[in-house]
Amino acid sequence: MRTTAPRRRARRTLAGAGAAALVLAGVLSGCSSGESATEGERGAQAGPRWNTAPASIAAVGDSITRGFDACSVLADCPEVSWATGNDPEVRSLAARLLGEAEVPARSWNLAATGSRMADLPGQLTAAAEHKPDLVTVMVGSNDACRPTASSMTSVAAFRSGFEKALGDLRAASPASQVYVSSVPDLQRLWEQGKDDPMVRRIWSLGICQSMLADPQSATAGATARREQVRARVVEYNEVLREVCSKDALCRYDGGAVFQYPFGAEQLSRWDWFHPGKGGQARLAELAHRQVTAAEPPR
Repeated sequence: MRTTAPRRRARRTLAGAGAAALVLAGVLSGCSSGESATEGERGAQAGPRWNTAPASIAAVGDSITRGFDACSVLADCPEVSWATGNDPEVRSLAARLLGEAEVPARSWNLAATGSRMADLPGQLTAAAEHKPDLVTVMVGSNDACRPTASSMTSVAAFRSGFEKALGDLRAASPASQVYVSSVPDLQRLWEQGKDDPMVRRIWSLGICQSMLADPQSATAGATARREQVRARVVEYNEVLREVCSKDALCRYDGGAVFQYPFGAEQLSRWDWFHPGKGGQARLAELAHRQVTAAEPPR
């Protein structure tokens, strides 16, 4: 059957209109897609970006950052601190980032031996006065190292203390980056010295009794106590990770310090618990690797 001319013209008109509609839809779709991508890129670029080459450093925390027992018995030795020391054998984070000549002028060690999480807000307030590019945080060992396991800092108190400290710093120095070290595995330290009679005598003087009391005891109670302390450290580290992850300029070490297998040769020869020079050097190496990485640890 033949198609009349009016019908052929109508079909051509409809086909043309349909093609035009498809082309227009494609153009609009392409524009919309391009705009969304551009907006997404702008949004990503608008957020703060981690600076892998900070020009000034403030360190806060406890005896580890003060280099306690690393040079002499019962004394701080900040010159070997993993964070801001100037000892060439350690090559602190500050020395690696700033150069040894710049360490005295552009780094500040505000840590204090014996500090716990409750002391961190005050230390970070002091750090904020320097408006440092980077603040290093290593705290929590003393919250777990108590006379008894029952007297350890609660996880809730640990969390609230860290949230307050980080919030206060952010209000006072919005651009300061924060590198947060995980709490060391205290049970691993116990394993390094528990079989040495001299080490056990030193530990009996009162070092971290929640973990180190009766170091050779294998009773159910002693084993449960050590496991309780280690579990609390794991919980502290999870708090550090969670709270830090909510701040765009905070980088948690991913558990690097907790997982590092410190050996006896890296511990203080006076207490076999705090890091010696070798241990401080390893801490500096771990921190430098994390701070200068293009992306945070997974």
